[in-house]
Amino acid sequence: MTTSIIITLCVLILLAYLFDISSAKTRIPTVILLLLLGWALKQLTVFFSVSVPDLSSLLPLLGTVGLILIVLEGSLELELNKSKLPLVRKAAIVSFFPLIVSGLLLAWLFSYYGGYSYKQSLINVLPFSIISSAIAIPSAKNLDTYNREFVTYESSLSDIIGVIIFNFVALNAVIDATAFMHFGWQLILILVVSFFASVGLSYLLGRIQHHIKFIPIMVMVILIYIVSKHYHLPSLLFILLFGVFLGNLDELKQHKWIAKLKPDDLNKEVHKFKEIATEAAFVIRTFFFIVFGYLIETAELLNTDTLVWAGIVVVVIFISRAIQLKISGIKLFPLLFIAPRGLISILLFLSIAQADKIDMVNNSLIIQVIILTALVMMIGMMGVKKNKKSTS
Repeated sequence: MTTSIIITLCVLILLAYLFDISSAKTRIPTVILLLLLGWALKQLTVFFSVSVPDLSSLLPLLGTVGLILIVLEGSLELELNKSKLPLVRKAAIVSFFPLIVSGLLLAWLFSYYGGYSYKQSLINVLPFSIISSAIAIPSAKNLDTYNREFVTYESSLSDIIGVIIFNFVALNAVIDATAFMHFGWQLILILVVSFFASVGLSYLLGRIQHHIKFIPIMVMVILIYIVSKHYHLPSLLFILLFGVFLGNLDELKQHKWIAKLKPDDLNKEVHKFKEIATEAAFVIRTFFFIVFGYLIETAELLNTDTLVWAGIVVVVIFISRAIQLKISGIKLFPLLFIAPRGLISILLFLSIAQADKIDMVNNSLIIQVIILTALVMMIGMMGVKKNKKSTS
């Protein structure tokens, strides 16, 4: 039995690796192939009457660790200098306004047609408004430098801003001045934690001489995230700031206190740390989507009752995105199509309190929106020429 499990896990990872390599040529998002693989495994276990324990409890665990590693991986790629400021500003605007507009509009539609309270509807639709960096960042690797960096900034910020807004709405019974003041203090506190934790972890990364050093640092990053999240702090902001700090030591080394970290030597360790984070993110992301695909019921996938609403959600997502890209002066192709929903949408959906859940937002709707946005991205990416120069 143990041998069979090990062989299965190895085969799944190798298949995911082949999917990742082939996606550059086929333009089929890896997430679709992983979901299909998980679904096919479920059919095989049923056909051969193989007993498999309940895997649903693994999703939040894999999703949380995966989200941390994916945002960390993306933030380590980001460069902060004067030449990048226009790009960062545009990415921040495009990540924020479509999220707000689509969230508010969808909440109105669900509350109007479903008879739910507006706040309850907003909690349920916000997961649809957030771009999944777990899918967007790997899918953008074939784009030119400008668009690839834009997707990395935008999707990472969308994750962070989306989670912050979701938690703010979900955790406050009444949204008033007091709630905003409390949120302001939380934001200040996580910025302070991020500063000291980033400096401290960077110091350890450069000074630990033991042959095992990267895993303890990674564990401490996850621990700080989980503890911050427990106290309802915007903990993803810490992951972003830590990654950006490590990835931009050359831009910061003119400061005396940064020089004490020996940035030239530390850069070598950061490069190794980045490689480990990238490979770990690949493994966790792989198993998350395979498990999610395994848990998909065929009836949920083909549920015609939710298909119309899934179509409405996707239309609202891409119309609000197209308007904001146009207002920001950014060419619609190919960035319009890169707005997948995935890991973060599933995580937030699973975290909705039972009292706040509404019948219109269910497993079927989540699955259909994820697949439809991935298909739109696939179709859009088919027209992309690799290494094409950007004129944005």
